[in-house]
Amino acid sequence: MEALTSGKGIETYPVMAGDNQTVICLSSTAERPLLPALITKDKKMELIGEQLIPADFPLNEMVEPKHVRFNAPDGKPVYGQLFSPKKAVQNHPAIVYVHGGPQRQMYLGWSPMDYYSIDYALNQYLVQLGFTVLSVNYRLGLGYGYDFHKPANAGAQGASEYQDIKAAGEWLAKQPNIDGQRIGIYGGSYGGYLTALALGKDSKLFAAGVDIHGVNNRFSNSAVEGKAPAPDADLAAKLAMQSSPVTYINTWASPTLIIHADDDRNVAFSQSVDLAKRFEDKKFKFEFLVIPDDTHHWMKFSNGVKVSEATADFLKRKLIDKK
Repeated sequence: MEALTSGKGIETYPVMAGDNQTVICLSSTAERPLLPALITKDKKMELIGEQLIPADFPLNEMVEPKHVRFNAPDGKPVYGQLFSPKKAVQNHPAIVYVHGGPQRQMYLGWSPMDYYSIDYALNQYLVQLGFTVLSVNYRLGLGYGYDFHKPANAGAQGASEYQDIKAAGEWLAKQPNIDGQRIGIYGGSYGGYLTALALGKDSKLFAAGVDIHGVNNRFSNSAVEGKAPAPDADLAAKLAMQSSPVTYINTWASPTLIIHADDDRNVAFSQSVDLAKRFEDKKFKFEFLVIPDDTHHWMKFSNGVKVSEATADFLKRKLIDKK
């Protein structure tokens, strides 16, 4: 095996051309979104379609995220990409971004996955609005070894990965020029789940958040009529309850926007409806954006844009405009 490319770019999805010498791939950088590219036998790369990038696309305004590392409360390392404004601004707000999956990894550049390329663009836009953004590669994700990908007591068995998210918020709050009272959070799918846990368990740390098609209740009744329950059924139920954002509804105090498509086949739309009903019963003010006739991955590009616009608008209103 040998490396075909080098430098700061991200090259993915390689395919050998018919001449058995040229490789075709997709290429991106921290500033430039993905473009197809040719890699010749002498390892020179030629971009295809670069002239099709709109002239008003803000390439020069993009920031280059920096790799950061900090520790969770249990001493485990947490990794992230820090998007910082080009000009330092005193006492400004910050955002923790939580990817979904959870078997994913975010990079120091445009993601080759369409869903996360949209989120990468949103993180860049949030920086332009005046936020510092920390994208977190939390345990359960890829790229840091088996133990990181398969941690103990994760998900519905204790949500051990949440401590990585809390650690990210606490790390951000300690950074120079960042207002620790204006730390927001957002994420979709599994990222929505961890966002909801953050808002429910730690509203004092996370001042506002956007829960995008997240699982808010991990409890499920697995009992089968006529059969004795599993010997650890009570323990499993207790852990699932502790791992569910709805368990912390009474301590959930931060402004929240819920976003969900009503034809979601990955996370049931009822997960968000149930959370909204619990908020209503509590007489807790919240916002809810429903995307009709779409799925988990925004089959209509316009819906992906709408979700990003709503997320940015909400975080700006709650963390910048209300200073």
